[in-house]
Amino acid sequence: MSPPPILLSLLLIVTATITLTTASDTSDLISDLIHLRSTSPSGVIRLTDHLLSRITAVPTPRPFSCLIFFDAASLHSNSELHLPQLKSEFSLLSSSFLSNSAASSADSATTSAAVDKLFFFDIEFKDSQRSFSRFDVSSLPHIRLLLPDVSDPRSSDKMDQGDFSRLAESMSDFVEAKTHISIGPLNRPPLLSPTKLVLIFLAIAIWSPFAVKRFLKGDTIFHDYKIWLFGATFVYFFSVSGTMHNIIRKMPMFIADRNDPSKLVFFYQGSGMQLGAEGFAVGFLYTVVGVLLGFVTHGVVLVKSLKVQRFLMVVALIVSFWAVKKVIYLDNWKTGYGVHAYWPSSW
Repeated sequence: MSPPPILLSLLLIVTATITLTTASDTSDLISDLIHLRSTSPSGVIRLTDHLLSRITAVPTPRPFSCLIFFDAASLHSNSELHLPQLKSEFSLLSSSFLSNSAASSADSATTSAAVDKLFFFDIEFKDSQRSFSRFDVSSLPHIRLLLPDVSDPRSSDKMDQGDFSRLAESMSDFVEAKTHISIGPLNRPPLLSPTKLVLIFLAIAIWSPFAVKRFLKGDTIFHDYKIWLFGATFVYFFSVSGTMHNIIRKMPMFIADRNDPSKLVFFYQGSGMQLGAEGFAVGFLYTVVGVLLGFVTHGVVLVKSLKVQRFLMVVALIVSFWAVKKVIYLDNWKTGYGVHAYWPSSW
């Protein structure tokens, strides 16, 4: 028995009304997101609990994806998290995506459709703790990608913690791999503005004649052997102390003890992490050995007294042996691998 025509008509009317209402709500949401994005200098939208509820209320698949950076202003002072830097890189990613999308096509309609497939958000813990709970975020830094076919925020894609070391580049790779949307090149600002470059060029042009005159006379710092000696020692220390590692990885000099926050840890046991103080300590010991070697080969040989030569040689050997022994001890303590001297069996 078929349903009455009146019931079918009512059902069609209700279905059409729901479809039109949903489409209207989605259109209104996209319009609001576009407006919020236009009011942000970098295109990053502040995500609130109410706005997140509106986004998740849209039936899947949604016509856009959401890349969300989780932030906490109270933790910006924690140098281990690098939240201010990561937030700046996230803003750079957003602004680069907008500018690249705007320049990718002369057709404004096509460009607008491409831009509106991905929105960038940041969320503050103090203002939106409920949203943190909905995403099940318990640690920072944290970035989530809410794809169009995902309705539950907990099921959104999480960016791996190890990828944050490459900053905006790793964020771009993460988005492109998951959404197949091209971010384009990152538009990093130049280190020096055109005005600064012009001033530097003028200063060099004015100073050059005086510099050439002094150089021809041999009256510059480059003709002073003390500068070369200090520079060589500094380069040696810079090389053996792992300073580049500390700069690239942004390693702290020390950390607070987890068991007693009032205490500081300068040497971390375990090969997975090296603190800045560790590298400087080992670099200092290596530099002592290098300086003593140079002193023995270039200074001691000029001493006329044979007894003084022998005394200085013995002191240099004892200090060098002590320094190398400390380095080996620290390596054994940190990595757990022992280094033992080799003695021939005949001995």
